Amino acid sequence: MKLQITHRLDSSKVLFKGDADSILALLKMAISSGANLSGANLYSANLSGANLSGANLYSANLSGANLYSADLSRADLSGANLYSADLSGANLSGANLYSANLSGANLYSADLSRADLSGANLYSADLSGANLYSADLSGANLSGALNADLVIARTRILGEGDLIGWKKCQYGKIVKLLIPKDAKRSHAFGRKCRAEYADVLEISEGKTAKSNSDTNSSVKPLTYKAGERVVAHEWCEDFTQECAAGIHFYITEIEAKNH
Repeated sequence: MKLQITHRLDSSKVLFKGDADSILALLKMAISSGANLSGANLYSANLSGANLSGANLYSANLSGANLYSADLSRADLSGANLYSADLSGANLSGANLYSANLSGANLYSADLSRADLSGANLYSADLSGANLYSADLSGANLSGALNADLVIARTRILGEGDLIGWKKCQYGKIVKLLIPKDAKRSHAFGRKCRAEYADVLEISEGKTAKSNSDTNSSVKPLTYKAGERVVAHEWCEDFTQECAAGIHFYITEIEAKNH
């Protein structure tokens, strides 16, 4: 039968049409043909198990859609409306969900690793069992989200007290740091960490090393000297900002070497 996908704001604007048995089949045809589906109206569509990897669904209306176990890895869902959508078990790794509306969405056991969720609305979403490794949640609304505290707690890798850290500086020099117990420390959802200050214990080559960057490109690189304390030019309190101001480091030497 003849089916079509229209724009969410203008039903007279047809984004794709063709002969298909279902919206899912039509969507697969559209994606394989490289159709631009930004703004598509897929309200309450049954897309369970669909392969939508890399699809352009910018600003699409997927509210109430069934996306159970769907593959949305690397898909562009920025600005999309996913209100009350079923995304349980879905693969959203590397997906762009910037400013997406995920309020009330079911994200049980969803893979959100490396997803961009900055500015997303996750109000009352179910995050039980979700994987948020290396996800960007800066500015996201997590109020009322089910199991958000537990999911975030499972990504925490920094404890209290003195801590040994490792940093790669210019020319591949590796600096061994002591993060004192009173120094503020932070990390987002990946493995890179930040501290407001640190004591330099050892440097792999020589007695000094210069950082590649510790805040941003507009700030002069810090100099690390063995036996001395180094203090960040600035400090950012927002733990969701992985690359914000602070002394950047890893908690294992091998990760620093491979940075």
